[in-house]
Amino acid sequence: MAKYSEKFKLKIVKEYLGGTLGYNLLAKKYGISAESQVKRWVRAYKEFGEDGLRRKGSKQVYPVKFKLDVLNFMKQTGASYQDAAIVFKMNNPPLITSWYKTFLEKGFEGLQEKPKGRPSMSKKDKAKSLKQEKELSREQQLERENELLRLEIAYLKKLKAFQENQNVFLEKHKQRWHSNSKKKDSN
Repeated sequence: MAKYSEKFKLKIVKEYLGGTLGYNLLAKKYGISAESQVKRWVRAYKEFGEDGLRRKGSKQVYPVKFKLDVLNFMKQTGASYQDAAIVFKMNNPPLITSWYKTFLEKGFEGLQEKPKGRPSMSKKDKAKSLKQEKELSREQQLERENELLRLEIAYLKKLKAFQENQNVFLEKHKQRWHSNSKKKDSN
């Protein structure tokens, strides 16, 4: 169950839009842990109306391409999670945060949808793979193993390079964001 009801959120947003209290005072008045939560509700309400304050009843599944588009948009523009959620018509910025963390930890594979339920206990799959391995000649088996090792080494090199330069990536990201925000302020 959601921590805050839709009526409660709407009450706070209306009170903010009424102009009597700011984000910080509203958060303190109603015992909300962070004023940023109130900001998110107000922004979602302004963009999507009351639908922006509703929680989705069922879990929506997003394709990998969509997730990558959102993350790429954030990287290119320096947009916040909230900005990206609004641009892509989503009302759940923390979901984008989890995509970003998953992408940093596991890469592209982490964003792919995982199969639900337990895997089958079929013995046929194991027998087929062993049979295929036996049918390959010794030379073909060695070539296959060689190729798999090359792929593993290439992956590990890229992972190591990313881990070593992660701070450089974050610094570039911050610089791009600051330059974009200055452009917005000058308009």
